[in-house]
Amino acid sequence: MERVDVAIVGGGPAGTSAAWKAAEHGADAVVVEKGVPRADRDRLGPDSTDAAGMLDYWVDLMDFDPEEIPEDIILRRLDGADFIGPSKTLPVETTNIDASYPDFGFAFDRAGFDDWLRGQAESAGASYHVGDSVTDVESDLSPSNGREQTHTLTLSSGEELVAEYLVLADGPQRTVTTDALDQFTSGRTISDVLNPTEVNHIAYQEHRKIPDELLEPHRLKFWWGYMPGHTAYPWVFPNDGNVARIGLTMPIGLDIDDFDKSEWVLLREDDDGIPRGGEYIERLLEHLYPDYDIDDFPLVEDRGKQGGTETYPISSTRPIESPTKAGVAVVGGAMGGTSAFHEGGDHVAVRTGKIAGRLAATGDLQRYNDTWQDALEDEFARNVTLADVVHDYGPAEWDHAFGTADSLLNRGEYSWWTILKSGLSGYRMVKQYNSTKDQYRNGGYVQFEESEYDL
Repeated sequence: MERVDVAIVGGGPAGTSAAWKAAEHGADAVVVEKGVPRADRDRLGPDSTDAAGMLDYWVDLMDFDPEEIPEDIILRRLDGADFIGPSKTLPVETTNIDASYPDFGFAFDRAGFDDWLRGQAESAGASYHVGDSVTDVESDLSPSNGREQTHTLTLSSGEELVAEYLVLADGPQRTVTTDALDQFTSGRTISDVLNPTEVNHIAYQEHRKIPDELLEPHRLKFWWGYMPGHTAYPWVFPNDGNVARIGLTMPIGLDIDDFDKSEWVLLREDDDGIPRGGEYIERLLEHLYPDYDIDDFPLVEDRGKQGGTETYPISSTRPIESPTKAGVAVVGGAMGGTSAFHEGGDHVAVRTGKIAGRLAATGDLQRYNDTWQDALEDEFARNVTLADVVHDYGPAEWDHAFGTADSLLNRGEYSWWTILKSGLSGYRMVKQYNSTKDQYRNGGYVQFEESEYDL
C-alpha cells in the first residue's frame, strides 16, 4: 500500500497540471494513467486526441506566459479563422479578447504538449503510475493520523494507493469520476447530469496532406450548417508542412430520421443512418474540391492513434462543482469543463488542474470551486450561452447568423454603431445573446452545486 498526499486519476492536461502544481507546492503527488499507444509517441501516455488549436487568450487562461510554451510543440502560428455556412462566410481575424500572446493563436502538437506537461510535473517531484487504471475508489471522511480524510484507490494491478486529497481528471468518459463522486450523493446523482452517453460529443479526425495550391497554412476553417446535430461541424486545422487535421464533431446517438436530408450539404437522400466520420470527411472534400480526388489528400499514417486517424469523446455540457469538503476536486473534461462548441478545452483543463493541485498541496482545497469560477467564469458563461443560442440552428439560420455577425463585427470593430448599421437582425442577435448570458451570470452555468453533495 502506497500513501501519498495527493492522488490524481488521469494524466492528461488537467491531471498533469494538478500533479505539477501539487508537487511544486511540496506535496507528495502521484498520477495514475492507464496509458494508450500512439504512433507519434515513444511511450504510453494519456489519450492525447484533440484538434489541437490554441487561441491567444487561452494562453492567459492557462496561467502561462507565452514564452513558457516550448517552440517545438507549436506547429503553426495562426492569423485567423473562417466560419463557413452554406452560402455565407464569417472571417475572423481577432478574438476581441485582451491577450498577451501576439498572434490569433497557434496549432500545436497535442501529444508533445502533454509530454511537456508531464516533464514539468516530474521535474517538480510528481510520480506516475502509467499502465495502471483505477478500478475502485473508497473515501473515508473521518479524520485519522493527522489527515482530514483518506481516499483508497484500488488499481488494476491489485495495488492500493491511499491519499488525503483526490483529483479526478479522467476526461469526458468519467470512468472513475462518476462512481467516486456518487459516494457523496443521495438525491440527484452525477450520472444524472454527466452521463457520457448522453452529454458527450464524438470527434473524429484524419491527418492528411493538403495539395500546395489549396493549403491555407495560417487559418482555422469551420463549416456550420453542413451536417445535422447540435454544434455538429467539420473543420480543418493546419499543422506543420502541408499536413492538416481534417475532422468533425457531432453529438452521440443522432437519428437520421429526425432530419430533412435535403437540407444538409453532407447528407445524401439514400443515407440510412448518420454517416461515419470518414465518410463525412470524404464528402466534405468532394464538395469543397470537386476537381480533386480523395487520393490527392493522402493520409499521414504515422500520426495519430491508428493509421493517421483518431476518434475521441468531447464533453459538451455545463460544469459541476466538486465535493471539496471531502477533499475531492474534479477538473477539466471530467467536470464538464471542456466544450464541443470550441473544439475541446485544453486551456480549461490546465487551469482547473493547476488550481486544484496548488490548493490540495496547501490544505486549502475548500476554496477550489470559488477559485476556478473566479478564473474561468467569463469563458464558461460565453461558451454555454453561444451553445444555447445556436442549439436548434439549421443551415438557413447559420447563414443568417454569419451574415448578421459579419455586419456586427465590421471586421473586428464591434461597437454600438455597428449594431445600428446591422439593423434589426443585429439588434435581435445581440439582445438574444445578452438575455441568454444573463441566465449564466454569477455561477449560473454550474449544473451541480457543492451544496447538493451529501456531506
